[in-house]
Amino acid sequence: MKNINKLSGALAAGVLALTASFSFAQSETLNDAQIAAIVVAANTVDINGGKMAESKGHDKEVKAFAKQMVTDHTGLNKAASALAKKLKLKPEESATSKSMKDDGAATLKKLKGMKGAEFDKAYIDNEVTFHQTVLDAIDKTLLPNVKNAELKALLEKARPTIDDHLQHAQKIQASLK
Repeated sequence: MKNINKLSGALAAGVLALTASFSFAQSETLNDAQIAAIVVAANTVDINGGKMAESKGHDKEVKAFAKQMVTDHTGLNKAASALAKKLKLKPEESATSKSMKDDGAATLKKLKGMKGAEFDKAYIDNEVTFHQTVLDAIDKTLLPNVKNAELKALLEKARPTIDDHLQHAQKIQASLK
């Protein structure tokens, strides 16, 4: 059960990925297939960012946090794929998932040019913004649009974990100043 809750947290965390500049259009209406595409895109971007932070990070807490993000989001992609298969739900691109991929690539490009403490601070600052935005997105965009009860339950269970991720990132952020 603990692993399911961890994966649920990763689902919601993955909704925004490593894109501090990205925000959900609250007026956008999404269907479940589009929500699934957002989850996949976000997790993929966050996995890529976490892998970069694992190798480029300087601070041991930053590296451990990045490793946790890679682990959680890799597990989530497997769980989300299994749920999509069970529901016969094929992820469908939307403006949100496309923007997420583009913004994630831009963030990775910026991070790639940094090293040491500068990299650590930029990565963690981004993670703080990202997790706060994810909480807002769950409340204002994803939950109001999701129709499938299982997908909705997964998002609802994930919310407390996202808050935990935010608090963890904030703690690291404070220690880096």
